[in-house]
Amino acid sequence: MNVAFRVDASSQIGTGHFFRCLTLADALKKCAWQIHFVSRHLPGELQKILSDRGFAFSHIGRATSQADDAADTIHALSGSSWEWLIVDHYALDARWERELRQSAECIAVIDDLADRPHDCDLLLDQNLHTDPARRYEGRVPAGCRLLLGPMYALLREEFRVARQHVIPRDGEVKRILIFFGGVDAENYTGQAIDAIAGLGIAGLHMDVVVGPGNLRRDEIRSHCIRHGFVCHVHTDRMAELMAAADLACGAGGTTIWERCCLGLPTLAICVAENQKQQIEAAAREGLLYAPERKSECLSFIQRHAALLMENRFLRTAMSRAGRRAVDGEGVWRVVRNLTRRNIELRTATVADSDDLFNWRNDPAVRAASRIPDIIDRNTHQSWVVSSLTSIDRILLIGDCDGSPVGVVRFDLSGIEAEISIYLVPGPHPPGQGRSLLQCAERWLAVNRPEIARIRARVLAGNERSARLFLGAGYVIEFADYSKRIGRQ
Repeated sequence: MNVAFRVDASSQIGTGHFFRCLTLADALKKCAWQIHFVSRHLPGELQKILSDRGFAFSHIGRATSQADDAADTIHALSGSSWEWLIVDHYALDARWERELRQSAECIAVIDDLADRPHDCDLLLDQNLHTDPARRYEGRVPAGCRLLLGPMYALLREEFRVARQHVIPRDGEVKRILIFFGGVDAENYTGQAIDAIAGLGIAGLHMDVVVGPGNLRRDEIRSHCIRHGFVCHVHTDRMAELMAAADLACGAGGTTIWERCCLGLPTLAICVAENQKQQIEAAAREGLLYAPERKSECLSFIQRHAALLMENRFLRTAMSRAGRRAVDGEGVWRVVRNLTRRNIELRTATVADSDDLFNWRNDPAVRAASRIPDIIDRNTHQSWVVSSLTSIDRILLIGDCDGSPVGVVRFDLSGIEAEISIYLVPGPHPPGQGRSLLQCAERWLAVNRPEIARIRARVLAGNERSARLFLGAGYVIEFADYSKRIGRQ
């Protein structure tokens, strides 16, 4: 599959848009997608990152309108078919997106402002809002899929891995991490260095990170040497540094969710207007500490950093709240939504008997069955006829783009149904089993509204099925998984 990214990486925006798109592109590459980036303002060091990863890149010239930009982007994408176009650009809206319909089958938008209309099939807003869906009412088409909240945060794989080895912070502060984004035009980094150095705390280790677009990086490096701090320029060890730190001082953006994922308490400072709502919402939920700034920056950072270092209980509460809000799996949730095709469930017929016979006797399907033996054809044929004529059994086949993808069986008993589900043998995109299960639940709710609970029996050792049902909201009851549906 082919996907194109139209990303804004101008100096006014910083590099946040670029890096969150890069994270998504890296995940899609693991699923064998072909990646192409299009941008007007992409510094050489960022172009090199794309080149090193093997991603195609098209640079487009200046434009005075969305129409010009659309025409340039269409030209850059010509010559290939694109399943998805992913747009991460505050200056583009539905007018631009309608023009690009001729270049891509589907359009996804990454946004967090909710200040303009979109013509898209999927919208991702990974930030925290009080009523996230309402923000986009009237701004997206009726059928648009909304992926809202930090559970969809686009975090790199190293954060998901590092999370498995850290626990909520519950000790004194021995190590502090400073990072204010890739550009930091106002030099909050330098002020934070001076502020924390001014506390005069012996034995305190400081890691200072600056991005590739920071024009003061040499000055900051010298600053760190003078104070005995460690300076990291465009490091690929951010997850490691966050996992090691006891406290962070930094800005908003995706970095907020990286720190939450690893349970790192943070003194957050808004450095751009588009971060204001994000930081305030996260502070209200106790995910970070963001007091209102009423003094010059250096004294502000110094005062509140000291306060946080003295308040172990506040740091621990933030650490636990952050880990609950962000689990590091967000990028894969987005990938599953991009790779998902609509599955249509139909009632099986006698004409499906041969396919059912071959699928059921496949080694992978038998390994997950309660009866793992090979079934002979006569036994199978009797079972099919019995299943299709029984009033207590429902046998369904899921089709996607005209091809079968899975089989679902419901055995009914009063207000309960036991589910049996498997994908037909062969390769499937990530999340196909989850999609089939969700479709089966919806089918049952519509066609058998009297059913109030679904049960699933999972064989010991079948971790894939266990993850499937637990991830879909089922709970373990002895050897079964169950889920209430419909009216309680």
